[in-house]
Amino acid sequence: MDSILEIILLIAVGFVAGAINTLAGGGSLLSLPILIFLGLPPNVANGTNRIAILFQNIFTTAGFKSKGVITFPFSIYVGISALVGSLIGAQIAVDIKGETFNKILAIIMVVIVVYMILKSKYKPVHDIEKTTGKHLWLSIVLFFFVGVYGGFIQAGVGFIMLLILSSVNNISLVKSNAIKVTVALIYTFAAVAVFAYNDKIDWKVGLILAVGNAVGGWLASRWSVKKGDGLVQKFLIVMIVIMAIKLWFF
Repeated sequence: MDSILEIILLIAVGFVAGAINTLAGGGSLLSLPILIFLGLPPNVANGTNRIAILFQNIFTTAGFKSKGVITFPFSIYVGISALVGSLIGAQIAVDIKGETFNKILAIIMVVIVVYMILKSKYKPVHDIEKTTGKHLWLSIVLFFFVGVYGGFIQAGVGFIMLLILSSVNNISLVKSNAIKVTVALIYTFAAVAVFAYNDKIDWKVGLILAVGNAVGGWLASRWSVKKGDGLVQKFLIVMIVIMAIKLWFF
């Protein structure tokens, strides 16, 4: 990891992945292959990527907050639930590869994009958010399983969170993205701890990648608030289709 070109590549890939993760999801499908290409074993690449995700979400959460998008206390409730789940998922990921999930995840991606297209066509935009009572408790349960998956492999977890927040809680895409990154920030702490304990992190590579992720996430968070739900939805649909095709065929 002494090559200047490799460092530049990592920062550039991190920047793009951070922006993609913030606007939609699936940025880890770009960063993980690069880490493996640079010589990291898959499990170590999975763990190392979490360092970049951690810093990305610190800066992205700050970016949304700087634009006045406040997600507390709802994001804390579901974030703690996801954190518990991520401890389980990360421990599984230490020893088990995630390739068997690819086609299942591709199907989930297609379902999400179809749902979002239909929702935007038939459902009023200004519905009231549902973040209390039974909707809160349902989200807490669902985010536990989000945490299990996020702790396990991370790639694509943003799409699943957006689907839950949109369908169960009726939250706008911009605010859902803000909640998404806060939740990911919370549970990533637990995932990093598990990977670090099992010596599955290359800290130098992870911190270099984190520089790009943090900058990309910060800029994308502020830009998405300015542009609104329309831009986020278009970007999200494009990324879901690309991700589903990649997962199914490659």
